[in-house]
Amino acid sequence: MELKNSTILITGGTSGIGIEFVKQLTSLEANIIITGRDTKKLELAKKQFPNVHTFQSDVSNAKEIEQLYQQVTQQFPQLNIIINNAGIMRNMDLQDTNMSLEYITQEIDTNLKGTIRMVHQFLPHLKKQASAAIVNVSSGLAFVPFTVSPVYSAAKAGMHAYTQTLRLQLKKTNIRVIEVAPPGTDTPLNDIFKNELDSNMYMKVDKMVSVSIKGIVNSKMEIRPGMSNMMKIMSRIAPNFAINLLHNNVEKAKSKKTA
Repeated sequence: MELKNSTILITGGTSGIGIEFVKQLTSLEANIIITGRDTKKLELAKKQFPNVHTFQSDVSNAKEIEQLYQQVTQQFPQLNIIINNAGIMRNMDLQDTNMSLEYITQEIDTNLKGTIRMVHQFLPHLKKQASAAIVNVSSGLAFVPFTVSPVYSAAKAGMHAYTQTLRLQLKKTNIRVIEVAPPGTDTPLNDIFKNELDSNMYMKVDKMVSVSIKGIVNSKMEIRPGMSNMMKIMSRIAPNFAINLLHNNVEKAKSKKTA
């Protein structure tokens, strides 16, 4: 997949994995468009990368995606790659009855439904391009769920299944469907787990994105950097062992923090 001179839209492009994609793809001379909910973060990204084009948009809002589609396709008819990266992750105790239903389902609205909405909205446009790609950023937790992030894990597992079926349905089109499944990565998304996991276990974000871009260039269907590859293997050969191992590691980390 040729990235030089491609026009790439990245959702959730103002921090973490998203902004690292911006940095590395810019160095490859790609034309970058980023979206995000926070206008201040978009302004900061624009200052850091002046050639990037920014649009305020929330993927959990269907009307905002429709508006984004109209604006982007009119201004950038050459758009040929979408990276669905926007996501939120929460530490959640499902026994907490104080949580509202809206709060519980927000990760589904953003991480899963947001990706589905973006693909549905932009698919007709991408079909018109000579060469196009949809890159869905899921997670290693799509293969082995994390007990303190149950809804996030469910959303990413759903994205994984959706991406697999989307790839098959688009097999005879010009659109390549690629999944990037990051392991634990040193981004702000994981700050809430400081008491549950050892940060030394996290993969450096620049390395994670570098591996991902190499996979995209080579049209690799499923990119599993770092520990994500092992998580996929373990989910196949010993799924119960894998989920319990991850859960026990979290419990041990909690015990050390409170000791």
